[in-house]
Amino acid sequence: MTLTTQFLTMLSMIGMGSLFGASLDTYSRFLQRRKRKNWIVFLNDILFWILQGLSIFYVLFIVNEGELRFYIFFALLCGFAAYQSLLKRGYLKVLEWLISVAISTYKISINLFKTLIYQPIRFLLISTFSLLVFIGKGTIALLRIIGKIVYWILKVAWKPFELIFLLLWKLLPKRIKKIVERIYNKMAGFTRKFQKYTVSIVKRLKTKK
Repeated sequence: MTLTTQFLTMLSMIGMGSLFGASLDTYSRFLQRRKRKNWIVFLNDILFWILQGLSIFYVLFIVNEGELRFYIFFALLCGFAAYQSLLKRGYLKVLEWLISVAISTYKISINLFKTLIYQPIRFLLISTFSLLVFIGKGTIALLRIIGKIVYWILKVAWKPFELIFLLLWKLLPKRIKKIVERIYNKMAGFTRKFQKYTVSIVKRLKTKK
């Protein structure tokens, strides 16, 4: 390993040590250990340390093809200590500012979505539904009125025919009247028997099910 490679390795490991400190603070800020269950914290800690180890080894592999030396751990420690003493306060302030900006942006986006998209669509749907209900009720009321008018017209128009039939019925001989009454009674009896038969069939089908 040349001196240039060793120097680059030292600088990169110092940078990775500082980055590790910033990542640890960021991880702790978002994890909020007190609000999480122990097993969730345990799994997240394992994943965090695995990710940090892989990232450090990746940078080391790029710089010196993954060759480990004792000063590498010293450089990591120096970078972490430099972050803790010099950069931590400023980074935490910037982190909190970024979080507040992200939260504000999210809230503004939600409010804009509700104002510009959700509420107009909701108003349009409610208005359309109300209009359809109003049209439906008006149509039903109109059909009822038309039905009553048609029924009244038919009733008035049927009156002359009813009077004619009554007069003809009175003029018919008694024998013909009796014949007509017998035919009517037979037809009525037949319809009653047919209804009873159909009801019994339906009951049987239901019991079989």
